[in-house]
Amino acid sequence: MAMANTGDNRNIDQLNSLRGEISAVETYAIALQKLPVDSPSRSRLDACRQSHAERVAALRAKILSLGGAPSDGSGPWGAMTKAIESSASVFGEKAAIDALEAGEDHGLRDYREDLSKLGPEARSIVTTQLLPQQETTHSTMSALKRELKR
Repeated sequence: MAMANTGDNRNIDQLNSLRGEISAVETYAIALQKLPVDSPSRSRLDACRQSHAERVAALRAKILSLGGAPSDGSGPWGAMTKAIESSASVFGEKAAIDALEAGEDHGLRDYREDLSKLGPEARSIVTTQLLPQQETTHSTMSALKRELKR
């Protein structure tokens, strides 16, 4: 198998640093388990979870196409998952939504900051697919947070 060039290696490393997507899928799944079955938030949280799962698949495919090995785990982002689980269990739905929205804020910042670190091919998937989806999940959680504060 041919060795990826230096630019591809940099893109692979940067795309793998976005493993917060894996953590987001785990976090939304935990939050959904903790929500009451009749929660009006459930469908929006599930849509956000699915969006993050699609981004994980897209990132893995892009990393493989560049000759890299995609990350399998959430790495340090796993701590966010544990925080959501604790807040949902102890403090309820509003606290879980607050934590999820904070994670969406962080993800949005990461995507925007990482754009300049990517080559054109890797930047393209972020600008055309990943970042717009992140903006949507961020908006969804921000709206839900506002609704629950009323």
